[in-house]
Amino acid sequence: MRNFLALVAFSLLSTLLFAQSNPEKDALKININESGSHFFQATFLNQTWLRYNQSNPGTLVQGQAQDQTFDIGLRRTRIQLFGQITDKAFIYFQFGQNNFNSQFNTGANRKLAAFFHDALCEFKVGQGNALKLGGGLTIANGLSRFSQPSIGTIMTLDVPVGLQTTVDQTDEFSRKLSLYARGQVGKLDYRLVLSDPFPINSNGQALPALSSSVANFSQFGRHKQAQGYLIWQFFDHEGHNTPYMTGTYLGKKKVFNIAVGGIFQKDAMWLRSSANDTTYQDMKHFAVESYLDMPLNKEKGTAISAYIGYINTNFGTNYLRYNGIMNPANGTSLTAQNSITGQGPTFGNSFPMFGTGSTVYAQFGYLLSNKILKGHGQLMPYVASTLASYDRLGNLNTNTFNAGINWFLSGHKAKLSLDLQNRPTYTVEQNTISAGDRKNTLTLQYQIFI
Repeated sequence: MRNFLALVAFSLLSTLLFAQSNPEKDALKININESGSHFFQATFLNQTWLRYNQSNPGTLVQGQAQDQTFDIGLRRTRIQLFGQITDKAFIYFQFGQNNFNSQFNTGANRKLAAFFHDALCEFKVGQGNALKLGGGLTIANGLSRFSQPSIGTIMTLDVPVGLQTTVDQTDEFSRKLSLYARGQVGKLDYRLVLSDPFPINSNGQALPALSSSVANFSQFGRHKQAQGYLIWQFFDHEGHNTPYMTGTYLGKKKVFNIAVGGIFQKDAMWLRSSANDTTYQDMKHFAVESYLDMPLNKEKGTAISAYIGYINTNFGTNYLRYNGIMNPANGTSLTAQNSITGQGPTFGNSFPMFGTGSTVYAQFGYLLSNKILKGHGQLMPYVASTLASYDRLGNLNTNTFNAGINWFLSGHKAKLSLDLQNRPTYTVEQNTISAGDRKNTLTLQYQIFI
């Protein structure tokens, strides 16, 4: 930690010392050569959330029943350090923490929060972006653009975390130890990844018992994970500096893509068969999607951003996992007899976010005229929906809806976001799962991204 902080301090000091030779005045960037093609850069991001939440049934906060909560937290706090060191060599680090609120717990020590998200080395083969070979701890993934999102450029309040299918199970906040090849050849953008997933035993959470009816991540044996993602870019090429994919370009690019992606891991899941033997099942995910982000009126600065994707996730028989982003609660009064048992807490703001089944995710945003606020930024209202059908819930769908607005004070560098989410809950009576009351969450975010 001390060495890392010293590196950050050195980066900032160097930036100040060499600021006069830096043509990009809005970036903390050091040019290593005269043309600027070799550089080293630092970025800093903080996302502060103020949130009101209607609690799921049975929610406890520090042992007290709470029908509703208000909390303050840090959704993400990140530092990036990266650079094109030579024509061929690229290095990237990301350090930070996530979901830090009053209920944050890492073994009763709230100070153990920050960690390396990424640490990779990359080598460019040939000229241009045709082929880059890299390895290390990285978010380069298959499946979807939202499996590897640029969190500083999100259009909605947050990304659809359900598309990061193994998040904090066999990866580290969607990052994995991987080897990859990525590049752009003509209109094709591709990523091919071979990952060495972490064992489920090291994820720091209570592990479910081996079940005869529900598959879970196997605690015995392990196989490498193969991933792929192919994009056809009809108009502008997307940025290719890091593996992260932009949320919205705010009209700075004309982008229209279609893409397919997948993830496969042999014998990733297990359950107990009727003969009291252990049965292993493969994990198989597939997605097809389309993304549009383009200017409408350059004089007024208007633009649209849209996405729709179909995602089929197969974690094995009846797999289902709840997740609550920066959960404002820490307990439940429900028992195994009147709640959905399995992975993830059902209290607070949680809902079934991962499971064997299919999902359609869509979002749409409209960047309003820059003349409305008369030089005080721009507004971008948006809507988003996640329509999921998971095997374990039978004919009960898990549909969540979001509506909100961004106030871009200075693009993504300084923005306020207000978001209303509506989500489902479920009740269990005599082993029968039924739909419960729907709950709402209202969140105000202030993001600063340098």
